[in-house]
Amino acid sequence: MKNLVIVESPTKANTISRFLGSQYKVESSYGHIRDLPQKKLGVNTRKNFEPEYVIPTKAKKIVKKLKDLAKGANKVYLATDEDREGEAIAWHLKKALKLAEKNTERIAFHEITKVAILSAIKKPREINLSLVDAQQARRILDRLVGYKLSPFLWRKVTSGLSAGRVQSVAVRLICEREKEIQKFKPQEYWTIIASFLKRKLEFKAMLIQKDNKAIARLGIQNKKEANKILQDLKNATYKVASIAKKEIRRKPFAPFTTSTLQQAAVQHFGFPVRLTMRLAQTLYEGIKIGEKEATGLITYMRTDSTNLATQAIKEIRQVIRKKLGASYLPEKPCFYKTKTKSAQEAHEAIRPTFPSLAPEKIKSYLDPRQYKLYELIWKRTIACQTKEAIIDATAADIQAKKYLFRANGTVIKFDGFLKIYPASATESYLPRLKKNEILKLVQLTPEQHFTEPPARYNEASLVRVLEKYGIGRPSTYAPIISTIQDRGYVRKIEKKFHPQQIGIVVNDLLVKHFPKIVDIHFTAKIENELDEIANQKKEWVPVVREVYDPFIKNLKTKEMEISKKEITEQKTNKKCAKCGKEMVIKLGRFGKFLACTGYPECRYTEPLGEEKILAKELSGEKCEKCGKEMVVRQGRFGPFLACSGYPECKNIKSIEKKTGVSCPQCTQGEIVEKRSKRGRTFYACNQYPKCKFALWSKPTGKKCERCDSLMVYGAGGTEVCSNKECGNTQKVV
Repeated sequence: MKNLVIVESPTKANTISRFLGSQYKVESSYGHIRDLPQKKLGVNTRKNFEPEYVIPTKAKKIVKKLKDLAKGANKVYLATDEDREGEAIAWHLKKALKLAEKNTERIAFHEITKVAILSAIKKPREINLSLVDAQQARRILDRLVGYKLSPFLWRKVTSGLSAGRVQSVAVRLICEREKEIQKFKPQEYWTIIASFLKRKLEFKAMLIQKDNKAIARLGIQNKKEANKILQDLKNATYKVASIAKKEIRRKPFAPFTTSTLQQAAVQHFGFPVRLTMRLAQTLYEGIKIGEKEATGLITYMRTDSTNLATQAIKEIRQVIRKKLGASYLPEKPCFYKTKTKSAQEAHEAIRPTFPSLAPEKIKSYLDPRQYKLYELIWKRTIACQTKEAIIDATAADIQAKKYLFRANGTVIKFDGFLKIYPASATESYLPRLKKNEILKLVQLTPEQHFTEPPARYNEASLVRVLEKYGIGRPSTYAPIISTIQDRGYVRKIEKKFHPQQIGIVVNDLLVKHFPKIVDIHFTAKIENELDEIANQKKEWVPVVREVYDPFIKNLKTKEMEISKKEITEQKTNKKCAKCGKEMVIKLGRFGKFLACTGYPECRYTEPLGEEKILAKELSGEKCEKCGKEMVVRQGRFGPFLACSGYPECKNIKSIEKKTGVSCPQCTQGEIVEKRSKRGRTFYACNQYPKCKFALWSKPTGKKCERCDSLMVYGAGGTEVCSNKECGNTQKVV
């Protein structure tokens, strides 16, 4: 009789099956095989929140197959992922397949390599019910909040909305940032830059002091004040007052956790968080390298620990000695303190399973995006055990009358970890200067600046702030970001999150009437309590009750207090152009609009706000079907042109957002901004369907110097070749 090993994915099953002998059969459960029912609450709130688990229709066939295989197996090994969700899947498998205690083993591993799998088989353990309870508590809490609050939003706002315990907090963060931006008032300020020349080397110094007092960032407030300083400095002598030198040591970055990998992938490659996790999953589950058997290339990618295994550190140090030389190898290994309070220190950071497997050795076996991510992980891992970088910093203070300028220079004395993992460490050279030396002034330049509002969140900064406040966990960041976009609460424009009207209204409603549900610190407190359940410090039922009881009591009160009109309608003085009745501002699924109070007899509507401005700009465009004026309407994917003769004439057309870049494929069309069905912005030829040329990033209008393809805007102020095979990247100056 064979032993049965059950994992979650077929790729993982294929990889593991190659490591085990003929006495083992490895099968996939294809993810979760039991869950709460879709069409009802599925939680008995009167009976200690007892869940009702069902086998989804799509999983019934695989459950039957696994049951039959388990009956004839000598032993069943549950080899699901080494986290709470993986532990819960193992528990559900045991329950759904009705596995006997005596011949069921739980095995876990952090990497899918032959050594790790064989070691896990030799050291099986029982299912950790504390981890199962923590995951079950999370699932039940999310179900209770979502299933109770979402219908409330349907009744009080509009259909199709949803609320979630964590997603609503993410929307709140984005909405509050937008309010900060709207309230922001830019302040003017000026800087004075002096340019000097010595031995053909020009260098610059900034004005920092006047009358021995530091000039604050906003100290020079207008052009008049700047010109007064320029006037004072006429015919001034510029003398080196002091030279200060110091050595700066930059420590290498810690190895990747889920959060830091997601952030780095956004910053380096512009990868969305969901894409990063999908690519990491394929690298973890195994890829066939040449004639060798498929093996996992990285360790488990859902982790908040920065620990590395002792054996891994030894191998990394060997790579450093061989690849970079002994001068780059510190005497002792580097250890990193995990910043996340609830990090599971028994886990490892994300690292290559074989540090000696350099990216260039396996490039031909990976697709371009897999290769980029593997190279990033490999470089970060090797760098974390490399010596720190040493930078010589020089600050020269230059006196001119009652003013003091400062010139800064930096030179990399020893590149250390920067040799393998380049980071922002630019050099700026100063010529050799001596105290009391008189310098030759080239010019004085006053520069005008304005303070800028806080930046909107992108995927990297949103993940960073979620982690900072302890909202969600490594496995939840990608689903959170996807959900808030899919629901239409936020929209990504130029890679930044913009709250949509419906998202702002829902957020305001929740903040006002359900403050605890969207309270950042309360949400973080729940996460901490889930960790305590996992660590056997708390029972899961009291934790759920502590959240649910006050929530459901408040929900019942608000159901009676709040009317839909109060939220979704606003009176106006405007009369309906068709029937003369009053118009009101209404809130729909895709934003606010003007509607006749005579509905349903009169269905006249008008666009509102920004859409009306657009309509004024587009006045004069006639419908090609009936000749009436075209007006701007707001739809799920943004504004569009519609005939004002609706409903008699239903003609619509899109509003092209032109980029001014000609299509390189058909040469006749122009690249315009478009939206995908999932709301993602992309750029395509306006001659579609004749020409199907498309890009995910905005074209710059320039051609690549290497391959003549279009250059597009990349992450971190770069321009990148749209041809993935080329890989040309240029820093925008």
